[in-house]
Amino acid sequence: MADAAVKPQGQREPFIWEKSYPPDVSWDIDLPAQSLPAMLDNAVARFASRPCIDFLDKKYTYAEVGALVDRFAAGLQKLGLKKGQKVGLFLPNTPYSVICYFGILKAGGTVVNYNPLYAEREIVHMINDSETDWIVSLDLKVTYDKLARMFGQTRLQKIIVVPMAGVLPFPKNWLFPLAKRKEIATIPSDDKHVWFKDLIANDGRPAPVAIDAVNDVAVLQYTGGTTGAPKGAMLTHFNITANTRQAVTWFHEAVDGEERMLGVLPFFHVFAMTCVMNLSLMKGGEMILLPRFELDQVMQVIDKKKPTQFPAVPTIYTAINNHKDVAKYDLSSIKLCNSGGAPLPVEVKAQFEELSGCKLVEGYGLSESSPIATINPPHANRAGSIGLPVPGTQIRIISLEDRKTELPHGERGEICIIGPQVMKGYWNKAEATAETLDGGMLHTGDVGYFDDDGYIFIVDRIKDMILAGGYNVYPRNVEEAIYQHPGVAECIVLGVPDPYRGQTVKAYIKKREGQDLTKEDIKAFLEDKLSTIEQPKLYEFRDELPKTMIGKLSRKALLDELEANSKKTG
Repeated sequence: MADAAVKPQGQREPFIWEKSYPPDVSWDIDLPAQSLPAMLDNAVARFASRPCIDFLDKKYTYAEVGALVDRFAAGLQKLGLKKGQKVGLFLPNTPYSVICYFGILKAGGTVVNYNPLYAEREIVHMINDSETDWIVSLDLKVTYDKLARMFGQTRLQKIIVVPMAGVLPFPKNWLFPLAKRKEIATIPSDDKHVWFKDLIANDGRPAPVAIDAVNDVAVLQYTGGTTGAPKGAMLTHFNITANTRQAVTWFHEAVDGEERMLGVLPFFHVFAMTCVMNLSLMKGGEMILLPRFELDQVMQVIDKKKPTQFPAVPTIYTAINNHKDVAKYDLSSIKLCNSGGAPLPVEVKAQFEELSGCKLVEGYGLSESSPIATINPPHANRAGSIGLPVPGTQIRIISLEDRKTELPHGERGEICIIGPQVMKGYWNKAEATAETLDGGMLHTGDVGYFDDDGYIFIVDRIKDMILAGGYNVYPRNVEEAIYQHPGVAECIVLGVPDPYRGQTVKAYIKKREGQDLTKEDIKAFLEDKLSTIEQPKLYEFRDELPKTMIGKLSRKALLDELEANSKKTG
């Protein structure tokens, strides 16, 4: 295995951001080239009897999770899994998310994270593009039925079925099949389906697999852009473990084996994968998992189970701030909150800090950077800034003109990332990889600058990606779905400011001549074509949409119009 540990390279000039670093944190850190299974095995050995997962009151120790991972890995190998083979996870947050993720990796496979909310056409693309032949799914209609329709129209060969009742505590595990029988899918008995209990019926001794942590891809994390279909960012074992260790170094005051992490962010999202799941495991923390965000449930869990760490997106903090009975709940157990996925409004940050007594720090990253690139220091976080580069990471501000020249501090340019967490490239997308990793840097598509203390501020987005409630929404994807309606002549989709979601999706539509098209018509048409997150919340019908000099539809003109209107009303 190649030695890709990041080490100090002799004498150098200090980076501008180092003077603002937290006390006792150094930029120069050793990052060993560790695989994810090795990271888990280390945690199991150190914290065997400690609680690892609490899911709706059913608890698992580290030793129990480790044993289930080994049995799942052995079962996959017995089923014929080959090294590098892709296995999809089509799951909300449950203990299965952790067990199957690490079981796939220990067996030598590559995890492909699927959002169960994706529309069917997106799932079709991902299965075929990633070459996923097996996928893990709950036995619930909401996940299984959508996935079962992939047989025949994609390369999908097997569904590994994990029963919801199997991870519920007594007596919920007995009552669930009765109380929720209408929600449970009918699973055929054939060779296309493998039940979890059958897969783990073995001695828990998977064959050892030689993993090259630096070069072997652990996760295909699909991300998109303003053009083309979503692309699979190839995250190696080292990308992910290095990024987790960078976060551990930054939040060094967290105590090994004592923290409790509230995991409401979905693990199929790269933010939660690293900042909730892998960070907890590296520190021997307990994950308090919830399958989805329900405000009242989150408030009750914080009050009752006293989590000490709570990563989330701005919309979740906003919801807590605005809860009608927020004063009834004790939020004081929370010591660390880091926000990502969307810009954190200053007023949301201030209000949550007042309610909880916890410093809420904003960070920044991309799927392509595993994801953390910058974080505010807890001791001196700066509102409106995305913080400082994490240890072992360089941020460069590059000229928008030539994409090469590094600009002086204070000047605005493209934010580019250099570090061990930067992806290997895009799966089967050589041209896109070359463009994004041009010059040995990850070009983010975001425009920003350094202040005099090394804090970074984002001022614009080159990409037109919409950040709605912490999720990436790609305008091109939404536009393509809208264009399928026969009554639509032209459309432009963009993100508009939203006090709760950060941004929300708005569609500008020009109808075909003679068509009597309404907002309700489009909403009904898109119901099975886009996820709830992607569906426009706002519609505006126009006789003409703005165009550039050469006749291309102009998203920029509409954004300029929005900005001008905002200044008038502001």
